[in-house]
Amino acid sequence: MSVNQQAHPGPPYGQPQPGYQGYQQPGYGGPPLPGVPQSQYGAYNGPVPGYQQPVPPQGSLRGPPASGAPPSTSGASVPAGHPGYSQFGQGDVQNGIPASAAQMHRYVRREQILTKASLGRPALPSPMQGPPLPGQTVAGPPPSQPNHVSSPPPPSSMSGPHPGPPPMGGLHGPPPPTHPPQPGYHMQQNGSFGQARGPQPNYGGAFPGTPNYGSQPGPPPPPKRLDPDSIPSPQLNELPPQQKPRHRIDPDAIPSPIQVIEDDRSNRGSEPFVTGVRGQVPPLVTTNFLVKDQGNASPRYIRCTSYNIPCTSDMAKQSQVPLAAVIKPLATLPPEETLPYLVDHGESGPVRCNRCKAYMCPFMQFIEGGRRFQCCFCSCVTEVPPHYFQHLDHTGKRVDFYDRPELSLGSYEFLATVDYCKNNKFPSPPAFIFMIDVSYNAVKSGLVRLICEELKSLLDYLPREGNMEESAIRVGFVTYNKVLHFYNVKSSLAQPQMMVVSDVADMFVPLLDGFLVNVNESRTVIASLLDQIPEMFADTRETETVFAPVIQAGLEALKAAECAGKLFIFHTSLPIAEAPGKLKNRDDRKLINTDKEKTLFQSQTSFYNNLAKDCVAQGCCVDLFLFPNQYLDVATLGVVTYHTGGSIYKYAYFQLETDRDRFLNDLRRDVQKEVGFDAVMRVRTSTGIRATDFFGAFYMSNTTDVEMAGLDCDKTITVEFKHDDKLNEDSGALLQCALLYTSCAGQRRLRIHNLSLNCCTQLADLYRNCETDTLINYLAKYAYRGVLNSPVKTVRDALVNQCAQILACYRKNCASPSSAGQLILPECMKLLPVYLNCVLKSDVLQPGPEVTTDDRAYIRQLVTSMDVAETNVFFYPRLLPLTKADVDSNSLPAAIRNSEERLSKGDIYLLENGLNIFVWVGVNVQQGLIQNLFGVSSFSQISNTLSALPILENPFSKKVRSIIDMLQGQRSRYMKLIIVKQEDKLEMLFKHFLVEDKSLSGGASYVDFLCHMHKEIRQLLS
Repeated sequence: MSVNQQAHPGPPYGQPQPGYQGYQQPGYGGPPLPGVPQSQYGAYNGPVPGYQQPVPPQGSLRGPPASGAPPSTSGASVPAGHPGYSQFGQGDVQNGIPASAAQMHRYVRREQILTKASLGRPALPSPMQGPPLPGQTVAGPPPSQPNHVSSPPPPSSMSGPHPGPPPMGGLHGPPPPTHPPQPGYHMQQNGSFGQARGPQPNYGGAFPGTPNYGSQPGPPPPPKRLDPDSIPSPQLNELPPQQKPRHRIDPDAIPSPIQVIEDDRSNRGSEPFVTGVRGQVPPLVTTNFLVKDQGNASPRYIRCTSYNIPCTSDMAKQSQVPLAAVIKPLATLPPEETLPYLVDHGESGPVRCNRCKAYMCPFMQFIEGGRRFQCCFCSCVTEVPPHYFQHLDHTGKRVDFYDRPELSLGSYEFLATVDYCKNNKFPSPPAFIFMIDVSYNAVKSGLVRLICEELKSLLDYLPREGNMEESAIRVGFVTYNKVLHFYNVKSSLAQPQMMVVSDVADMFVPLLDGFLVNVNESRTVIASLLDQIPEMFADTRETETVFAPVIQAGLEALKAAECAGKLFIFHTSLPIAEAPGKLKNRDDRKLINTDKEKTLFQSQTSFYNNLAKDCVAQGCCVDLFLFPNQYLDVATLGVVTYHTGGSIYKYAYFQLETDRDRFLNDLRRDVQKEVGFDAVMRVRTSTGIRATDFFGAFYMSNTTDVEMAGLDCDKTITVEFKHDDKLNEDSGALLQCALLYTSCAGQRRLRIHNLSLNCCTQLADLYRNCETDTLINYLAKYAYRGVLNSPVKTVRDALVNQCAQILACYRKNCASPSSAGQLILPECMKLLPVYLNCVLKSDVLQPGPEVTTDDRAYIRQLVTSMDVAETNVFFYPRLLPLTKADVDSNSLPAAIRNSEERLSKGDIYLLENGLNIFVWVGVNVQQGLIQNLFGVSSFSQISNTLSALPILENPFSKKVRSIIDMLQGQRSRYMKLIIVKQEDKLEMLFKHFLVEDKSLSGGASYVDFLCHMHKEIRQLLS
């Protein structure tokens, strides 16, 4: 059978793929373009609260390097491919602190933080040690350069490569012997960063392609030793007398998300990621890379918490690393990558295993000359159907291997036969029903007129199958307040007809013919209706609304038309009118931090859960646009949206002039994006593990099938796996995600994604192949579901405990012996503490006083279906210094860390988190920059009510607007622009997103949390 490529604009299967050479795209901050000098900036980092610049300690501030390249760190340089290593623990001699001081001191003594990072420079003994007492501040190091620029070490007699250990100072234990490490021991540990080393240019030696830790290339380097106390703390003679024996942890000495992201970009952004090898860890989500499918699904479709999973459940329990996959079955691919091919096997349908019903995939083994195949999931042997038979070559591969996507690719689609359809008949094309609240608030705010105006043009952009002239989707219209109004827009009518249903307790659809219509046929009638609706309700006095009957009406209309579809509901207020699903205002902030707090996240009534079940059965997906001016009960109204796979958008205190663009952009994207209807997803695994838990926006009526009335290109489903048997290192583990859905043209399809993972008997292999971003995505979803049933404090404690166990297990079983005073983190998990702290400080788990109950319910629901790239920027926002942007290049300025001490009052910064974009303007910004960006002559004249930057004809304005457009294009929602002037009331909101600092709601700073995690790990180990 030939491969049918309909509806896919990609090149014919088997031809060279476009665009792999020299790929460079200014996307999520891709590699800096050649020839563009890295911008230098001194980030503010003094100890003084407020913004005064500190006096630099002896000598000048670190200046930018003379040449374009960042200087290498002076001191011991480590050759590429030789991770720095010491087989001895850094002797950490406890000295000189009275016990009482140590106890009252809230974090552990002389924090050492070690990752398996390469060594930066030889250690210098610091003059004195000891943690600061509470309440004492210490002058920090001078303002630092960006993370990729390293600074010279403090003045010292040593420079250049370092033959032996550095000179010892004070009580440091004996120097280690200088013989090379014993062969065979994995070179994985102990690059150390003590309390305060300068910014490291390269935290970890990164590895192109597959990591080869075990092999030791070339002769081993002489062991490098970093002394526990090698901390450039302030020089003694610069400190006031009472502060002399104290110093604090330098934020530059702890793992930096920015550094890790930059390293991954420079190491892995240039080569395509080829998926042919089992268990490869993909580049980070923040890296711009091209994927070449050679048998495993692209990381755009599936990402895992670990690509090397323990062979036994005991080992998995010991490590506490959750085994999970974040799956985005209909993910959008960049234009350079080929869409999944559509395979048509005719009436016989796809070839499947007889026993477990897995679909044909690259891992199936053909035997007996190609007449039978052995299933890679359950080992059952199945006859090959006669029409599918093909001979094998001398390696046992079928000779048509490269002609069949299902044998050579990780992702592909099958055209489904009638057996895969409801009631054994092919589906009709889906319908979109627009349901508009016309109560007083909606009309008065200008919302109704805005929606009607926009729909006139938007209906020309309904989703359609690749080569179709027009969309097959039919549309219908309803308006409502306390009663519902249906509209007949049949093409033969001169004017639309309105029918009112006032009996909302027993909802029915008053017309069949003429309610759902083809846009092109009924264009003039629809246009007339959309002109009339704002006029008809212009003088309404009705303030009350119903809600559940609106969904019921849409559901009944789709039932009558015998099709699936989507309801777009535009709603403004708590539905208090007498009707099914009526709600009361139950908002109560006094419940926060009590055992009853969980009720704020739960639905008020089970009515909506039952309604959701009916919607899923019909394939009726609900998208909800909310415009509240007060409490609306998102936790209850969102239930149907959540279980049907829909999306919620919320515009609190909607104002036409400031929120118009954001709402219209969201609406356009929501109507146009790719979506599958009546979807069912099942994840099969090879023997030894099975899918046990699922997170996301869907409904489950049994333990295996994830059902979604609608599934769009932005939604992810997170699946957790548990062992039910032993796994085998040789055969690895396999996942197959099969999604059955109806396309927007009414075609029934199966989309298949396959992924093969390695299995290990050594914990070190597990910790070497984890992906922290995916792990955080899973942990956040797990915690956000936990708040439905447990007090928030219990959920927070469980998160901290699990992560402490993960890191303690690594420390105990994988790290080389060293003193308990050191915190040792696995290289690929060194950002786990900073990211975990961001999850703990998020509005759901630790709300500040300004966060409403509705906000928390809304965020909880959003995060549940986010992909890994979205949770990454949501929990650790991206902060860009706009004043450092190169106006002549396409690249973004280098990001900086999320902390107030990194901001300079003479600069302008942009912070984005996927929902908002903040532009922060320092009080000392040059007048010329203010004029160029805002078109006003002084700081005081900048308006903080702007919803968009003015369009000004100068390079800086163009560059900043292009950066904002680029960021908007990368996100699934249109981000709200908020202008923040330093020392303005909005600055409190902005500071909430500087996640490395203490938060007003009581969240710890990154440094404090790292100390807290260290304490937890030490308790577990002792």
